[in-house]
Amino acid sequence: MLEISEKTNLLEQKSYKYQLQDVKEPNLYRDIYPYDEVPKIPFNHRRVPIGMPEEIWITDTTLRDGQQSMEPYSVEDIVEIYKYLSRLGGPKGIIRQTEFFIYSDKDRRAVEKCQELGLQFPEITTWIRANKQDFKLVKDLGIKETGILVSSSDYHIFKKLKMTRKEALNLYLSSVYDAFEAGIRPRCHLADITRADFYGFVVPFVNELQKMSQEAKIPVKIRACDTMGYGVPYTEVALPRSVPGIIYGLQHYSDIPSEMLEWHGHNDFYKAVANATTAWLYGASAVNCSLLGIGERTGNIPLEAMVFEYASLRGTLDGMDPTVITEIAHFFRDKMGYNIPPMTPFVGNNFNLTRAGIHADGLMKDEEIYNIFNTKKILNRSAGVIVSKTSGLAGIAYWINSHYELEGDKMVTKQDPHVIALKSWVDDQYEGGRQSSITENELEEKLKEISAMLKGN
Repeated sequence: MLEISEKTNLLEQKSYKYQLQDVKEPNLYRDIYPYDEVPKIPFNHRRVPIGMPEEIWITDTTLRDGQQSMEPYSVEDIVEIYKYLSRLGGPKGIIRQTEFFIYSDKDRRAVEKCQELGLQFPEITTWIRANKQDFKLVKDLGIKETGILVSSSDYHIFKKLKMTRKEALNLYLSSVYDAFEAGIRPRCHLADITRADFYGFVVPFVNELQKMSQEAKIPVKIRACDTMGYGVPYTEVALPRSVPGIIYGLQHYSDIPSEMLEWHGHNDFYKAVANATTAWLYGASAVNCSLLGIGERTGNIPLEAMVFEYASLRGTLDGMDPTVITEIAHFFRDKMGYNIPPMTPFVGNNFNLTRAGIHADGLMKDEEIYNIFNTKKILNRSAGVIVSKTSGLAGIAYWINSHYELEGDKMVTKQDPHVIALKSWVDDQYEGGRQSSITENELEEKLKEISAMLKGN
């Protein structure tokens, strides 16, 4: 059957509808995932078209998936994080939703405290076990949407649930029916989709969800979950690892509109950000992230990274306030005791610092040479240097100017006697066997001594 596509406005063949393949043995894709070897990336040379949605946005899982990998957050911590998310996302709600646990009294108090703030964005949603008691909890809190786990790979269906595909499909559909009965909008988390039989299970299951959704007149959101980080963003890669193929297939063979399609990825193979951007490019409106990338194993998609990906793709921050990212980093480090790796982009201590004297020399001449953008304006973090054995006169001079916020005629140069004397002291430290960087307190104290000595002369 030929139909006009609302997305491409072209006649497209819609004659084949994929049916559930209820296999007796699980398809574990052992040729791709041999387990005793590095996973393989097969190509089939099939290209799918880029289809960036009219609107894209970010959703947050810091308070759900992120919290699972840390010490439990206090109610106060949760409320502060929620406020940060709202400020960062801006008045247009680019950070559209965030999800909460609601199992314990503490969880529910946190939800209620956040609801009392009356903030429009991010919308408060939940993640629950798929049973009627939990749906009642969601409804009693006045929450409109909840996530439900509907694992999609045979690894989960056969090995974890000990079911056939047909049994799993029926279980999942009954859970969605319970959500509809409670008047709750379900968000189906298709876990482990990058190891799932896409046309033998995923598409037939999602097609059944679509039928139920139309009958109930309640939308169903699909979250494609790259649970193990196996997804790859490259064109012409074969399923199940192809992020473009997954997004295209859900739209083309299951008619999932962009606004109902969300990508959730992990960073096991360093591809979380690239995969999330690819999901946007190929038709998913939402990417699900956590602040600082906190999450299971190697973590989730870092939310702050997708703020900058959004701005890069759209040419605007659309009201988002990236200076809040620096506040968030300080909060996690100072209040929650979270150790942010120093090299982490945008939030690590060394993100826009340099140790190399040759780089510091470039910074002195023009900051733009070695700084990725105006970090003072965009993130409220000035570019800086760490004084070590490789800093040189340029590094010392740059540290003095930036640390004491010297500008114009007040700035010191490499020829300044203070700089020369401090550099001599630094060299002596390392010639004496020191291995660590010089701390700011040490530099301040030594500079006071040098200043007093020079004045005395």
